[in-house]
Amino acid sequence: MPSQPLVLSPVRPRKVTLYRRWLAIWRRLRELRMIAKGLLDRDHPVLAHLIPIRRCNLACTYCNEFDDFSKPVDVDVMLNRVDHLARLGTTIVTISGGEPLLHPELDDIIKRIRERGILAGMITNGYLLTAERIHRLNAAGLDHMQISIDNVMPDEASKKSLKVLDRKLQLLAEHADFHVNINSVVGSGIRDPQDALTVSRRALEYGFTSTVGIIHDGDGQVQPLGPAERAAYREIKSFEKSSYSQFNKFQDAIADGLPNKWRCRAGARYLYVCEDGLVHYCSQQRGYPGKPLGQYTVEDVKREYRTEKSCSPHCTVSCVHQTSLIDFWRDPQTIKPAIDRPPVPGTPLVHIETTRR
Repeated sequence: MPSQPLVLSPVRPRKVTLYRRWLAIWRRLRELRMIAKGLLDRDHPVLAHLIPIRRCNLACTYCNEFDDFSKPVDVDVMLNRVDHLARLGTTIVTISGGEPLLHPELDDIIKRIRERGILAGMITNGYLLTAERIHRLNAAGLDHMQISIDNVMPDEASKKSLKVLDRKLQLLAEHADFHVNINSVVGSGIRDPQDALTVSRRALEYGFTSTVGIIHDGDGQVQPLGPAERAAYREIKSFEKSSYSQFNKFQDAIADGLPNKWRCRAGARYLYVCEDGLVHYCSQQRGYPGKPLGQYTVEDVKREYRTEKSCSPHCTVSCVHQTSLIDFWRDPQTIKPAIDRPPVPGTPLVHIETTRR
């Protein structure tokens, strides 16, 4: 059933001031330095996802990355984790959740990331954004923010709708000095594929970048897209001109129900650090390697770099795809899949071969 019509207010596009232009140039130079370092040195993480709180203020049915009761991780613990990621040579740290804006000392965590010379990103549902909160994120030094908007009108699957979040987008256009990317979705649980096009076009009107992801259901499964979904997906992909997420041919195959053949460098180039401080391949492959971040060394990075991941053909974790692109042309993986080995005792294991955006 198509979504109900939504009448949106006129857009006031983002002002490109001299200061914002300078920040964008400086951010791009740091991103280019990140790429150069990744090409020259294989023994450091490119991107780490850091979870400061598992609690979320929403309960989207497809998501298995949240609860409604967890307390925020102590800020000193989080700062120590940032410091250790810096010692490993990590070039980007993206704060996720749960909902990271629920953490009372989030600004201090972002400041520490920037103080250690690391690019600072955040994935949020956007509900808690205000003008004052955006200015605090500016002051903390946030580089990138991503918000996923799942539909035009809220439904039982997701409340992350354009109807609710459009005012937040206007606030970001007016006040944010950091880069903003809006991710729309197609796939399981999304009633009308045209919603994704509406969301993407609205993001471009505000002056943000726009990407598209393939959503999974509550069991972590993804199905090939139907004709209408595929058409919407292809059109939105054509919008991805200047986004840092544009180099993602992996999802094109997934949209057509085809596996990908690639060398996943999770546990090496990409680290998922849960709220308990354990390193996992990603949010959907927990328990491997399942080692505390404080004990994670360059030797662990080197081992996982060469470890084959048997879940990789149907993986939809786009951030792992992108970080692994740096090394797709070199270094075969000669160590047997870690999921065929026992995980570290006492760590949770979730063996699901797909994920959301």
